[in-house]
Amino acid sequence: MSYYKMIFPDGKVKALTFSYDDGVDADIRLIEIFKKNGLKGTFNLNGGLLTGEQGKNARKLSEDEAKELYADPDFEVACHTYTHPFLEKCDPAVALREIVTDRLKLESLFGCEVHGMAYPFGTYSNTVLDVCRMAGIYYSRSVKSTLNFDLPTEWLTWHPTCHHINSEIFNLADKFLNEKPGAKENPWLFYVWGHSYEFNQRNDWDRMEQICEKVSGHDDVWYATNMEIYRYCRAFKRLQYSADGEIVHNPTSTEIWLCDRRGNAFSIAPGETVKR
Repeated sequence: MSYYKMIFPDGKVKALTFSYDDGVDADIRLIEIFKKNGLKGTFNLNGGLLTGEQGKNARKLSEDEAKELYADPDFEVACHTYTHPFLEKCDPAVALREIVTDRLKLESLFGCEVHGMAYPFGTYSNTVLDVCRMAGIYYSRSVKSTLNFDLPTEWLTWHPTCHHINSEIFNLADKFLNEKPGAKENPWLFYVWGHSYEFNQRNDWDRMEQICEKVSGHDDVWYATNMEIYRYCRAFKRLQYSADGEIVHNPTSTEIWLCDRRGNAFSIAPGETVKR
Protein backbone atom coordinates (compact mmCIF):
# COMPACT_ATOMS: atom_id res chain seq x y z
CA MET A 1 0.00 0.00 0.00
CA SER A 2 1.25 3.48 -0.88
CA TYR A 3 1.10 6.38 1.51
CA TYR A 4 1.12 8.81 -1.38
CA LYS A 5 -1.84 10.12 -3.38
CA MET A 6 -1.57 11.38 -6.95
CA ILE A 7 -2.16 15.04 -7.61
CA PHE A 8 -1.73 16.96 -10.84
CA PRO A 9 1.33 18.94 -12.03
CA ASP A 10 2.50 21.77 -9.77
CA GLY A 11 0.50 20.34 -6.88
CA LYS A 12 -2.91 21.08 -8.40
CA VAL A 13 -5.92 18.97 -7.41
CA LYS A 14 -8.17 19.92 -10.34
CA ALA A 15 -7.89 19.49 -14.12
CA LEU A 16 -10.04 20.67 -17.01
CA THR A 17 -10.24 19.26 -20.53
CA PHE A 18 -12.45 19.61 -23.61
CA SER A 19 -13.20 17.21 -26.47
CA TYR A 20 -14.87 18.12 -29.79
CA ASP A 21 -15.75 15.85 -32.69
CA ASP A 22 -15.94 15.70 -36.50
CA GLY A 23 -13.45 18.33 -37.76
CA VAL A 24 -15.88 20.99 -38.98
CA ASP A 25 -15.46 24.66 -39.87
CA ALA A 26 -17.09 25.80 -36.60
CA ASP A 27 -13.95 24.51 -34.85
CA ILE A 28 -12.23 27.64 -36.19
CA ARG A 29 -14.35 29.87 -33.96
CA LEU A 30 -14.17 27.43 -31.05
CA ILE A 31 -10.39 27.38 -31.12
CA GLU A 32 -10.36 31.18 -31.13
CA ILE A 33 -12.39 31.05 -27.90
CA PHE A 34 -10.07 28.45 -26.40
CA LYS A 35 -6.98 30.49 -27.26
CA LYS A 36 -8.53 33.67 -25.88
CA ASN A 37 -9.09 31.94 -22.55
CA GLY A 38 -5.90 29.86 -22.40
CA LEU A 39 -7.74 26.54 -22.60
CA LYS A 40 -6.66 23.22 -24.08
CA GLY A 41 -8.65 20.54 -25.83
CA THR A 42 -8.77 17.46 -28.02
CA PHE A 43 -10.28 17.32 -31.51
CA ASN A 44 -11.47 13.95 -32.79
CA LEU A 45 -11.23 13.75 -36.57
CA ASN A 46 -12.41 11.45 -39.34
CA GLY A 47 -9.42 11.25 -41.66
CA GLY A 48 -11.56 10.11 -44.60
CA LEU A 49 -13.99 13.02 -44.28
CA LEU A 50 -11.58 15.97 -44.32
CA THR A 51 -12.90 16.98 -47.75
CA GLY A 52 -13.78 20.66 -47.38
CA GLU A 53 -17.33 19.77 -48.48
CA GLN A 54 -20.66 20.50 -46.84
CA GLY A 55 -21.79 17.69 -44.58
CA LYS A 56 -25.09 16.96 -42.87
CA ASN A 57 -24.49 19.39 -40.00
CA ALA A 58 -21.62 21.61 -41.12
CA ARG A 59 -18.86 22.03 -43.66
CA LYS A 60 -16.03 19.60 -43.15
CA LEU A 61 -12.56 21.06 -42.98
CA SER A 62 -10.17 20.20 -45.79
CA GLU A 63 -6.91 18.44 -45.00
CA ASP A 64 -4.96 21.68 -45.49
CA GLU A 65 -7.35 23.61 -43.23
CA ALA A 66 -7.13 20.94 -40.55
CA LYS A 67 -3.32 20.88 -40.65
CA GLU A 68 -3.23 24.63 -40.08
CA LEU A 69 -6.03 24.84 -37.51
CA TYR A 70 -4.95 22.06 -35.14
CA ALA A 71 -1.20 22.68 -35.38
CA ASP A 72 -1.08 24.46 -32.00
CA PRO A 73 0.47 22.20 -29.31
CA ASP A 74 -2.37 23.16 -26.94
CA PHE A 75 -4.69 21.03 -29.08
CA GLU A 76 -4.51 17.27 -29.47
CA VAL A 77 -5.66 15.49 -32.61
CA ALA A 78 -7.35 12.14 -31.95
CA CYS A 79 -9.21 9.47 -33.92
CA HIS A 80 -12.93 9.38 -34.63
CA THR A 81 -12.63 6.54 -37.21
CA TYR A 82 -12.01 7.03 -40.91
CA THR A 83 -15.65 7.33 -42.06
CA HIS A 84 -17.70 7.60 -38.82
CA PRO A 85 -19.59 4.26 -38.72
CA PHE A 86 -21.31 2.58 -35.76
CA LEU A 87 -18.32 0.48 -34.75
CA GLU A 88 -20.33 -2.12 -32.84
CA LYS A 89 -22.32 -2.83 -36.02
CA CYS A 90 -19.17 -3.41 -38.08
CA ASP A 91 -17.39 -6.70 -38.59
CA PRO A 92 -14.33 -6.60 -36.28
CA ALA A 93 -11.99 -6.53 -39.29
CA VAL A 94 -13.87 -3.52 -40.69
CA ALA A 95 -13.80 -1.77 -37.32
CA LEU A 96 -10.07 -2.39 -37.07
CA ARG A 97 -9.52 -0.96 -40.54
CA GLU A 98 -11.61 2.13 -39.69
CA ILE A 99 -9.46 2.93 -36.67
CA VAL A 100 -6.05 2.04 -38.08
CA THR A 101 -6.70 3.86 -41.37
CA ASP A 102 -7.76 6.93 -39.40
CA ARG A 103 -4.60 6.75 -37.31
CA LEU A 104 -2.46 6.42 -40.43
CA LYS A 105 -4.09 9.43 -42.09
CA LEU A 106 -3.92 11.68 -39.04
CA GLU A 107 -0.34 10.71 -38.20
CA SER A 108 0.66 11.44 -41.79
CA LEU A 109 -1.10 14.82 -41.77
CA PHE A 110 0.12 16.03 -38.39
CA GLY A 111 3.45 14.24 -38.01
CA CYS A 112 2.71 12.91 -34.54
CA GLU A 113 1.55 9.73 -32.82
CA VAL A 114 -2.24 9.40 -32.48
CA HIS A 115 -3.43 7.07 -29.73
CA GLY A 116 -6.61 8.79 -28.50
CA MET A 117 -10.14 8.43 -29.81
CA ALA A 118 -13.83 9.28 -29.37
CA TYR A 119 -16.42 6.70 -30.41
CA PRO A 120 -18.63 7.72 -33.37
CA PHE A 121 -22.14 8.24 -31.97
CA GLY A 122 -20.66 7.35 -28.57
CA THR A 123 -21.40 3.64 -29.05
CA TYR A 124 -19.19 0.62 -28.53
CA SER A 125 -19.18 -3.02 -27.42
CA ASN A 126 -16.75 -5.38 -25.72
CA THR A 127 -15.58 -6.45 -29.17
CA VAL A 128 -14.96 -2.81 -30.09
CA LEU A 129 -12.86 -2.38 -26.96
CA ASP A 130 -10.73 -5.35 -28.02
CA VAL A 131 -10.37 -3.87 -31.51
CA CYS A 132 -9.27 -0.54 -30.02
CA ARG A 133 -6.53 -2.27 -28.05
CA MET A 134 -5.32 -4.06 -31.19
CA ALA A 135 -5.38 -0.78 -33.10
CA GLY A 136 -3.12 1.00 -30.61
CA ILE A 137 -5.79 3.17 -29.02
CA TYR A 138 -4.97 4.06 -25.41
CA TYR A 139 -8.17 5.88 -24.45
CA SER A 140 -11.55 6.53 -26.03
CA ARG A 141 -14.33 8.87 -24.96
CA SER A 142 -17.99 7.93 -24.77
CA VAL A 143 -20.97 10.32 -24.64
CA LYS A 144 -22.28 9.19 -21.24
CA SER A 145 -22.33 12.12 -18.81
CA THR A 146 -21.22 11.32 -15.27
CA LEU A 147 -22.09 14.76 -13.84
CA ASN A 148 -19.10 14.33 -11.55
CA PHE A 149 -15.35 14.90 -11.61
CA ASP A 150 -14.12 11.31 -11.27
CA LEU A 151 -11.11 10.05 -13.17
CA PRO A 152 -11.83 7.08 -15.45
CA THR A 153 -11.26 3.57 -14.12
CA GLU A 154 -11.22 2.15 -17.69
CA TRP A 155 -9.60 4.46 -20.22
CA LEU A 156 -11.32 2.87 -23.23
CA THR A 157 -14.69 3.79 -21.71
CA TRP A 158 -13.82 7.31 -20.62
CA HIS A 159 -17.09 8.99 -19.66
CA PRO A 160 -17.04 12.81 -19.66
CA THR A 161 -18.53 15.06 -17.00
CA CYS A 162 -21.12 16.53 -19.38
CA HIS A 163 -21.98 17.87 -22.82
CA HIS A 164 -21.75 21.63 -23.18
CA ILE A 165 -25.55 21.98 -23.54
CA ASN A 166 -26.23 20.11 -20.28
CA SER A 167 -28.44 22.21 -18.03
CA GLU A 168 -26.15 21.46 -15.06
CA ILE A 169 -22.94 22.74 -16.59
CA PHE A 170 -22.83 26.08 -14.78
CA ASN A 171 -23.69 24.47 -11.44
CA LEU A 172 -20.98 21.90 -12.06
CA ALA A 173 -18.52 24.67 -12.92
CA ASP A 174 -19.34 26.49 -9.69
CA LYS A 175 -18.75 23.35 -7.64
CA PHE A 176 -15.55 22.57 -9.50
CA LEU A 177 -14.14 26.05 -8.99
CA ASN A 178 -15.32 26.74 -5.45
CA GLU A 179 -14.83 23.36 -3.77
CA LYS A 180 -11.98 20.88 -3.52
CA PRO A 181 -11.78 17.08 -3.44
CA GLY A 182 -11.69 15.53 0.00
CA ALA A 183 -8.47 14.34 1.58
CA LYS A 184 -9.12 10.73 0.52
CA GLU A 185 -10.49 11.58 -2.94
CA ASN A 186 -8.60 11.48 -6.21
CA PRO A 187 -7.97 14.85 -7.86
CA TRP A 188 -10.93 16.18 -9.82
CA LEU A 189 -11.32 16.25 -13.61
CA PHE A 190 -13.96 18.42 -15.28
CA TYR A 191 -14.45 17.06 -18.82
CA VAL A 192 -16.70 18.87 -21.33
CA TRP A 193 -17.45 17.54 -24.80
CA GLY A 194 -19.59 18.33 -27.84
CA HIS A 195 -19.66 19.35 -31.50
CA SER A 196 -18.84 22.94 -32.40
CA TYR A 197 -21.53 23.03 -35.12
CA GLU A 198 -24.13 22.78 -32.36
CA PHE A 199 -23.43 26.40 -31.43
CA ASN A 200 -24.47 27.45 -34.93
CA GLN A 201 -27.57 25.26 -34.84
CA ARG A 202 -28.63 26.59 -31.45
CA ASN A 203 -27.37 30.13 -32.03
CA ASP A 204 -25.73 30.10 -28.61
CA TRP A 205 -22.03 30.79 -29.08
CA ASP A 206 -22.42 33.18 -26.16
CA ARG A 207 -23.02 30.13 -23.95
CA MET A 208 -19.59 28.72 -24.81
CA GLU A 209 -18.01 32.14 -24.35
CA GLN A 210 -19.50 32.25 -20.84
CA ILE A 211 -18.42 28.72 -19.99
CA CYS A 212 -14.85 29.27 -21.16
CA GLU A 213 -14.51 32.63 -19.46
CA LYS A 214 -15.85 31.19 -16.22
CA VAL A 215 -13.45 28.23 -16.04
CA SER A 216 -10.32 29.94 -17.36
CA GLY A 217 -7.45 31.55 -15.50
CA HIS A 218 -7.63 29.64 -12.20
CA ASP A 219 -4.24 28.94 -10.63
CA ASP A 220 -5.42 25.71 -8.99
CA VAL A 221 -6.60 24.13 -12.27
CA TRP A 222 -4.44 22.15 -14.69
CA TYR A 223 -5.61 22.86 -18.26
CA ALA A 224 -4.75 19.84 -20.37
CA THR A 225 -5.57 17.78 -23.43
CA ASN A 226 -7.10 14.31 -23.08
CA MET A 227 -3.77 12.66 -23.88
CA GLU A 228 -1.83 14.76 -21.38
CA ILE A 229 -4.20 13.59 -18.66
CA TYR A 230 -4.00 9.96 -19.78
CA ARG A 231 -0.21 9.94 -19.92
CA TYR A 232 0.18 11.64 -16.55
CA CYS A 233 -2.18 9.19 -14.82
CA ARG A 234 -0.49 6.22 -16.48
CA ALA A 235 2.92 7.48 -15.37
CA PHE A 236 1.64 7.66 -11.79
CA LYS A 237 0.54 4.02 -12.04
CA ARG A 238 4.10 3.03 -12.95
CA LEU A 239 5.62 4.34 -9.70
CA GLN A 240 7.40 1.66 -7.69
CA TYR A 241 7.08 1.33 -3.90
CA SER A 242 8.90 -0.35 -1.05
CA ALA A 243 7.09 -3.11 0.84
CA ASP A 244 6.04 -0.71 3.59
CA GLY A 245 4.80 1.82 1.00
CA GLU A 246 6.96 4.68 2.29
CA ILE A 247 9.70 4.69 -0.35
CA VAL A 248 8.69 5.52 -3.92
CA HIS A 249 10.73 5.42 -7.11
CA ASN A 250 9.78 7.14 -10.37
CA PRO A 251 10.99 5.02 -13.33
CA THR A 252 9.20 7.21 -15.90
CA SER A 253 10.27 10.28 -17.87
CA THR A 254 7.48 12.35 -16.27
CA GLU A 255 7.69 14.49 -13.14
CA ILE A 256 4.91 13.23 -10.86
CA TRP A 257 3.30 15.22 -8.06
CA LEU A 258 2.15 13.45 -4.92
CA CYS A 259 0.51 14.26 -1.61
CA ASP A 260 1.73 12.58 1.60
CA ARG A 261 -0.31 11.50 4.62
CA ARG A 262 0.06 14.95 6.19
CA GLY A 263 -1.37 16.64 3.12
CA ASN A 264 1.94 18.02 1.89
CA ALA A 265 2.44 18.23 -1.87
CA PHE A 266 5.78 17.31 -3.41
CA SER A 267 7.14 16.20 -6.77
CA ILE A 268 9.29 13.24 -7.74
CA ALA A 269 11.52 13.75 -10.73
CA PRO A 270 12.18 11.15 -13.44
CA GLY A 271 14.52 8.51 -12.02
CA GLU A 272 14.25 9.86 -8.47
CA THR A 273 13.60 7.84 -5.30
CA VAL A 274 11.90 9.55 -2.36
CA LYS A 275 11.09 8.72 1.25
CA ARG A 276 9.02 11.25 3.21
